[in-house]
Amino acid sequence: MSRKKIILFSLGISLALLVIIEAVAIVAALPRAAAEPPLPPDLARGKTGAASLEADIASLQKKIQALYPRGNFIVVDSARNVLLLKKNSEVIRQAVVSCGSGSVLEEPGGGRKWIFDTPRGAFQVESKLLNPTWVKPDWAFIEEGKKPPEKREERMESGVLGDYALGFGEGFFIHGTLYTRLLGRSVTHGCIRVGDADLKAIYEAASIGAKIFIF
Repeated sequence: MSRKKIILFSLGISLALLVIIEAVAIVAALPRAAAEPPLPPDLARGKTGAASLEADIASLQKKIQALYPRGNFIVVDSARNVLLLKKNSEVIRQAVVSCGSGSVLEEPGGGRKWIFDTPRGAFQVESKLLNPTWVKPDWAFIEEGKKPPEKREERMESGVLGDYALGFGEGFFIHGTLYTRLLGRSVTHGCIRVGDADLKAIYEAASIGAKIFIF
């Protein structure tokens, strides 16, 4: 081989080595992939994802059960006019009811104003009445265009609240109604009207102190 060819061959080898060295340097400079995170303890022990999820659900269910009120309690959906009598997560009875209309009454002369909504929140049964008598408040007379009487006995009206009533504070009651055809509609002045059979069952099942949740 001539001297010229030997020189060219050596230069080619050197150039190839330089290219390889440069490529290795570039690869070495690239950021390394982050190390994979360790497996969760359940998976590290060989527990499948489905089994782990089922265990979490069971744990949450126990916690939820512990939050339920003791004994029977009442839940009222005031938007849908539905009452549920419950024990833990079990629905004992479901009833169609009537809740507040949301209408507004103003006293003539720019005096008092009433908004007839059923209150929302957490309450409890504070009183239980058999054959209750309605003590008509001022708004009931103003609504009829009458002057509220001063004597209490002139405010008494029997037979309009049904056979039973359960008070839950500030003059609000779960009680019966003469207008069963209106059940399922928002027509009351804030109380919760219930049909006769459902009211009897609720009255017998809900003791003093029973929780009432209205939303």
